Amino acid sequence: MAVQGALREWVRSHTLGVAVAITAIGYALVLNAFEGIVPLFPSIGESTVRLLSSVIVVINAATLTALLSGVYYIRQRGIDRHRVAMVTAVALELGFLVLYLWKVGGGGELYIQASGLFRLAYLLVLAIHLVCSALSVPLVIYAVLLGLTRSPAELEQTAHARVGRIAVAVWSVSLALGIVTSAMLRIAGSELETVGAIVLV
Repeated sequence: MAVQGALREWVRSHTLGVAVAITAIGYALVLNAFEGIVPLFPSIGESTVRLLSSVIVVINAATLTALLSGVYYIRQRGIDRHRVAMVTAVALELGFLVLYLWKVGGGGELYIQASGLFRLAYLLVLAIHLVCSALSVPLVIYAVLLGLTRSPAELEQTAHARVGRIAVAVWSVSLALGIVTSAMLRIAGSELETVGAIVLV
């Protein structure tokens, strides 16, 4: 307990720095998965890639549900339920990250086969999804670290509410568009691009 308390106090004193460090590690892991610099996951076949893609959609839907539930609870002043919902959303997203890194690093990524306007629409939605995903990571981590290391009264003196509102908006768009892109892949068909040979256009 003493170690846990000391760690909590250290994170309280270095919240922004810890958020930046965790964000950098996350970005590095994703970049490594796409570039295959350090092989961290065993190779998987296309059928497993497609299975993981389906599981990821379910996780994203569950994460979005937890996230919106957390928004509802905080608006009702249900602080404990809000905290549980947000921690659940983050835990689900950690599960997503592991499966996503395994899918990309071990097998590759699925890309659309369609051409014309449908492909253009897909690429536009995908681009917005990727930008929102990248932007949401540091915001979510910072808001969560503030929430886990401070009491409700202390949080009122921090940027938690302001950053949290932005984080929820950007993260929700990212999750929703991730589900949309997966649906578009299923409608138009997809092909597997292996690590190191991935192209968007």
